[in-house]
Amino acid sequence: MSSPAPSIGAYPVLADVVGGSHARDAVLVVAGAALTALCAQISIHVPPSPVPITGQTFAVVMAGACLGARRGGSSQLLYVVAGLVLPIYAGGASGWHTFWGPSGGYLVAFPIAAWAIGRLAEHGRDRYLLTAFASYGVGQLIVFGVGVPWLKVSADLPWSIAVHEGFTIFIVGGVIKAATAGVLTPIAWRAVRQYEC
Repeated sequence: MSSPAPSIGAYPVLADVVGGSHARDAVLVVAGAALTALCAQISIHVPPSPVPITGQTFAVVMAGACLGARRGGSSQLLYVVAGLVLPIYAGGASGWHTFWGPSGGYLVAFPIAAWAIGRLAEHGRDRYLLTAFASYGVGQLIVFGVGVPWLKVSADLPWSIAVHEGFTIFIVGGVIKAATAGVLTPIAWRAVRQYEC
């Protein structure tokens, strides 16, 4: 059985290194969703923000970078949909009330950010520290770009408070997550190159 051509860019992503089939792709999508669910349980509330600091955006970045646009975006869409019925959102939350609440915009942005990061990875941006860090920073900004306006409307906050409670307090954590992923993926690619030699 031949392997499907999952990447639409000029470069394979890490998941493409291992040959496989559509069944393998389905397993990878479920694994990406499971990683996000696991990282969502790393949840720290920082008053007064109604949105917790979580490990979710790290998982979004890694899913996009490792799985590519289609599979990475699909993994995050699966996570968001599964969280409507399973307690896998931050802190074990689930359901429509969470989706429509202050954190909902961040959830909506996860598939978009994973797709964008995956697309950048399909163009080789995940192979070197600086381009990986920049790509993952872009993904984080996509999440905030959707999440902050949603938070403003959902919690009926003025813009200054929505930006502070939905973005400013997350900057350091976002940079750390982007930097960590920006180190890990080039290391993984170096290992792949050594293995192939």
